[in-house]
Amino acid sequence: MTISGALSNAMSGLRAAGRGAELVSSNISNALTPGYGRRVLSLSSSSIGTYGGVQVNGITRIVDAGLASDRRLADAENSNASLSANFFARIESLLGTPDNPASLSAQFSGFENALITAASRPDAPERLSGAVTNAQDLIASVGQTSAGIQDARTQADQTIASQVNELNVALRQVQALNSQITSAQVQSGNVAALLDQRQQVVDQIGVLVPIREVPRDNGQIALYTTGGAVLIDGGAATIGFEPVNLVTPYMTLSSGTLSGLTLNGNSIRTDSEKGALRGGALGAQFAIRDEFSIEAQTQLDALARDLVERFQDPTVDPTLSTGDPGLFTDNGGAFDPLNETGLSERLMLNAAVDPDQGGQAWRLRDGLNSTAQGNVGDASLLRSFTDALTNARTPASGSFGGGAFSAINLVSTLASYVGADRTQAEQSQSYASARLSELTERQLADGVDSDDEIARLMVIEQAYAANARVIEAVDEMMQTMLRL
Repeated sequence: MTISGALSNAMSGLRAAGRGAELVSSNISNALTPGYGRRVLSLSSSSIGTYGGVQVNGITRIVDAGLASDRRLADAENSNASLSANFFARIESLLGTPDNPASLSAQFSGFENALITAASRPDAPERLSGAVTNAQDLIASVGQTSAGIQDARTQADQTIASQVNELNVALRQVQALNSQITSAQVQSGNVAALLDQRQQVVDQIGVLVPIREVPRDNGQIALYTTGGAVLIDGGAATIGFEPVNLVTPYMTLSSGTLSGLTLNGNSIRTDSEKGALRGGALGAQFAIRDEFSIEAQTQLDALARDLVERFQDPTVDPTLSTGDPGLFTDNGGAFDPLNETGLSERLMLNAAVDPDQGGQAWRLRDGLNSTAQGNVGDASLLRSFTDALTNARTPASGSFGGGAFSAINLVSTLASYVGADRTQAEQSQSYASARLSELTERQLADGVDSDDEIARLMVIEQAYAANARVIEAVDEMMQTMLRL
């Protein structure tokens, strides 16, 4: 080997060692960076003319695409399950637990006790007023629960708008990165950093919508949802959505008063069974707005209807005629069975007994349509009201299984249903969280191993020192020849 050949070999070794040390440093510093793929230097022997040495072929980015895909799907599932569990926990909190004095069941119980107390001393005005106050508290509790449900729907609608905007921005970013990666590959440039950036954006999309990544030519990728929608394949899709300022019980997707999703201008399904974007955080928001909340509102309206109809019966209060509003009214009037939706928000106390509306509490004892006070010691109507509240009755609407319930048992059954939904959602969340944690740990284990990188750095240092010693020996030989 000639001196110039030895020097060329050593110089190529130094360049390779320097590039390797740079990669090791990058790997260690980005060990916990989301989306970072471990880099490995690809080397081969060089044979240019009479010279040898080492040749840097490029940088290989090490990523398990299958594991990354499974982890993204688990992330979407975990987000969906967490949002669902949080919603049911919120509804359960609105209803309250029986031991909570502010709970709906406690309000029903308090009204029943107030009627019993008033019946024991029907001549006591303060006891009649107490029963009226308890009835007002009960109505307020039902209304607050309904308002909480609609507030959850409003928040879901606003969150959908934000997530759709985030999704559209991310899809355009992936499209731009696809083009940049293709351009860099054509120019034989290093695309590892661009691949890292693209994986971060794809992971961001994967939280909102469960997706599958499909490789395309020239380093590009296509993204498809597990529901069959094409998000990007060459060009990025455009998702459309129109939010509203306030969601009310009367607004639904089917009636056209709430917006669904469009994909490139075409309407797509958004339900949790066959929705094109179902299964992630975005799908959970649609489920909250259009399924879970509507079911909760329907059940609450059925409860309100049962309460109204218990006291609207002339057999309970003989002073009422058929069609007259009872103790609990639909916005002051009689209840119309064809207009049940939103009843829990319209529930009001009959003006005849409500002091705030000019009524008198003594009509609770003498009859809602009484024009004058009767026998102050007669508690028969108060006992009739108590019986109306406690008698078992089959609800005319709602999903309560067709059984007969007292008013308190009915609200307890509703709370039990919501609690069961919350428990089931939390179980799904627990499974999804454990699966995500396991896949994340596996992905991290497949990523940068700091101990392994340090060992590689030691080998690189040895190679660097060896090549530097060769250059030093060549320099000594040249100096010796020059001194001859």
